[in-house]
Amino acid sequence: MRENPLSQALDPAEQLVQWLLHMGIDSDRASMPGQLAHAAVQFSQCSLSQVYLADEGDRGLVLAAEYRRDAGPGDIGARAAADQQHQQLLQFALVHKRPLSIRGLQDSTYDTTFIPSGPAPWQSLLCVPITHRHLAVKGVLICVTERSIDLQGYATTLGQLAVFALRQRSLLPEPCPPPAHSARDNVLRPNGFGLIGNSTAMDETCRLIGKVLDSTYTVLLRGETGTGKEVVARAIHAMGPRRSRAFVVQNCAAFPEGLLESELFGYRKGAFTGADRDRPGLFDTADGGTLLLDEIGDMPMSLQAKLLRVLQEGEVRPLGARVAHKVNVRIIAATHRDLPAMVAQGSFREDLYYRLAQFPIELPALRHREGDARQLARHFAGQACATQGRAPVSWSDQALDQLSSHSFPGNVRELKCLVERAVLLCDDGVILPQHLSLPLASSTQASDATLRQRLERVERGLLIDCLHKNRGNRTRTARELGVARRTLLYRLARLNIPFGEASRGSAE
Repeated sequence: MRENPLSQALDPAEQLVQWLLHMGIDSDRASMPGQLAHAAVQFSQCSLSQVYLADEGDRGLVLAAEYRRDAGPGDIGARAAADQQHQQLLQFALVHKRPLSIRGLQDSTYDTTFIPSGPAPWQSLLCVPITHRHLAVKGVLICVTERSIDLQGYATTLGQLAVFALRQRSLLPEPCPPPAHSARDNVLRPNGFGLIGNSTAMDETCRLIGKVLDSTYTVLLRGETGTGKEVVARAIHAMGPRRSRAFVVQNCAAFPEGLLESELFGYRKGAFTGADRDRPGLFDTADGGTLLLDEIGDMPMSLQAKLLRVLQEGEVRPLGARVAHKVNVRIIAATHRDLPAMVAQGSFREDLYYRLAQFPIELPALRHREGDARQLARHFAGQACATQGRAPVSWSDQALDQLSSHSFPGNVRELKCLVERAVLLCDDGVILPQHLSLPLASSTQASDATLRQRLERVERGLLIDCLHKNRGNRTRTARELGVARRTLLYRLARLNIPFGEASRGSAE
């Protein structure tokens, strides 16, 4: 690879000027995305950069260029058929026209499996939208590094450099001949806020999140244990206007009443025995950000009145203080309890319930998320392998069938623990049914299901999994299954598989 004259260490301002000159004079239309990726790596000191551009018809995003600090330009064509259907954070940055910086990527809620692996796990990510009124095409610039650093400071400069690059690209003539590989298989489809799952139930959840994202409404997350209430709360915070401020979590069932009050509201020196100094509460810690009150149904009645005042007046009074002070906190509450029933029983304040339920979101149980268990299982297996530093594992069809037929009373949390254990037990790189240790169906359940019902259950899971694999393209799905397209459409209708599940890729 020819050494680029810009590879030498320069002052950031000089480096930016040199890249602008290079893009304006020496680049052609075909090489411009690659030049942008190269510049982003050098300017941000990251290890990997990717450039995504909108495809024809603006139906999605196409991987246009990739550059690694240690290996140079990436071979895009070699990964043209990769499954890239979970890239919600790219679409979020593009739709909302604001950069997204994530630090501690391994512990985040975002699905970043579309980013190729490196010598060490990626820790920090910067996602910069490329949009401007004079641009004929829009896109997204990604920078990742194995260091745990805040990349937000590079967002403005990289965004301006990217707009300049695409503006220059639009002024250059079309290359001839065009690139050999088709962009169709690289199209990225939005699914919503870094949450994994393409089921109808998750689509509705993501739609509600999108409605409340930029509002000041109080959100009440309801759902069974393990459905991911904290994950959704973090997504609302991370994608909203308060993302640069603190996100604080308090489990209301974890403290007795006296300790919970001092934890939330803080106290002043001398308020009680042992209070030898002023201590701010969690409302003060979350000032300007978001406070998640988990298990709100377990909050004592006396504290419910104080919480109501915070919601109504926006002020808190620490223990031992004579006056209250203002706070600007967005409250998200979560519970698995039936709060309306508790209101009827008198164990939860009715006025507080209506303030908390300003915008309720019911999180679906995993058993109601058709096909999502398989996607989640693959995602958790990939995470577990990365954490343990081992090679990726694959799944046997029998193991995936067992997952699809299990009811998962513990929901996503149960599935995650189950998969992590299976990865540990898996020695040959393939997860088998015996690695899952799922309980067999009881004899009563077995007798209730006819042979036809059992076969249809297996067939339904196979069809949904194959559709997801082919990003909803029914023609490719039928070809892979070895059946006529008309037969596939009949089976989809016969098994009541919504055509929305079958149309998330190409509308074949």
